[in-house]
Amino acid sequence: MKRGLIAATAVAGMLVSVAACGSGGSAGADSKSLTVWVMDGSTPPGWTKGVKAAFEKKTGARLNIEIQKWNGIQQKITTALSEENPPDVIEVGNTQTSAYAKTSGLAELDDLKKEIGADWTPSLNKSAVHEGKQYAAPWYAANRVVIYNKKIWAEAGIKDTPKTRTEFFKDLDLIQKKTDAEPLYLPGQNWYFFDGLTIGTKAALVKKQGGKWVSNLADPKVAKAMDIYKQYQSFSKAPKDKDEATPQQGEVFAKGKTGAFIGMGWESGIAIKANPKIEKDIGYFTIPGETAGTPEGVFLGGSNLAVAAGSQKQDLAKKFLKIALSDKYEGQLAQEGGVIPNKESLQSALKGNPAAEAAAPAVAGGGTTPLIPEWGAVENPPNPIKTYMTAVLSGKSPMDAARQVEGEFNKRLGQKQ
Repeated sequence: MKRGLIAATAVAGMLVSVAACGSGGSAGADSKSLTVWVMDGSTPPGWTKGVKAAFEKKTGARLNIEIQKWNGIQQKITTALSEENPPDVIEVGNTQTSAYAKTSGLAELDDLKKEIGADWTPSLNKSAVHEGKQYAAPWYAANRVVIYNKKIWAEAGIKDTPKTRTEFFKDLDLIQKKTDAEPLYLPGQNWYFFDGLTIGTKAALVKKQGGKWVSNLADPKVAKAMDIYKQYQSFSKAPKDKDEATPQQGEVFAKGKTGAFIGMGWESGIAIKANPKIEKDIGYFTIPGETAGTPEGVFLGGSNLAVAAGSQKQDLAKKFLKIALSDKYEGQLAQEGGVIPNKESLQSALKGNPAAEAAAPAVAGGGTTPLIPEWGAVENPPNPIKTYMTAVLSGKSPMDAARQVEGEFNKRLGQKQ
């Protein structure tokens, strides 16, 4: 699932690719070519050029990289995987992998994991596993950070960025008391930030009951995460019934009257586009957790690479994966694209990209939404979890808010995927 994956300085490069573009299917009977579907914005030009050259030199086969649009991609992949000649390798959103695996559309990659994946970051690899079997390989991820206005923080007398959540709240309080700025812009329905908080409290959003997945929003651990969110939101004037894209929080930040917001690194680019003068005042830091040295839980958006079960070129596809996922090209992807690589040892490639450097420390303790095929329908608008959040922020108890949306939540979990 695409989540904004890059820092502002890398946006332009990520939107251009030297790969062959298109939206067609596999090369089919042509055994001397391999078709790979990747999403728009995922493959920086230098990475694409290098991987293509390395693959073609090693195998003698042609590499066809076809760029896909995010709009409607789930149905497009589902259809492609059911056809006789599917694309051989497909980029799939990390939260969508289990759904494709459940339909037997993806090839098992346990052998590849044993060969090259011993040191894949566990929090990233988790989404590539379904019912104990490896159905994809972790490719890259991105997560939220605190994007702040250094000028406003200096006006409040704050010299260092906070290392704990308590320190962060104290800093926001100082901004509120000593400046005329809004300390934090946080709308009531920034759902992926809330999901990160549930990861931090070790809460589960769903549970098995009678053989079916049902809502677990009434769990005290979920309520604890919502209470933390409520404390953050108390420093904001943002609407309680909107998300971070309504309006774009980067545009709000661009006005220079906001101390900080929580978002993807690329969102600073929105602010800079709206107000180029603010660029010099922008800083980034890791979302602090309860204790120093342990960042807050974060949602890890990103993608995996999978091989279509119906591909007639399984060996060739795995050769591509070994090249694309090698330390050389994972490092290049991180450096050129500003995304988190699939190994902690490669995070040094992020040096010089302040947004990515701020994101990296939280990866080990990060997670995703529930990795179950039934999850997709839950997030379709109107997302019942967003309704839950607004209800709590508007005065309802977490228990009452959970009961309010439970019926709709469970209905969606019961929908056929």
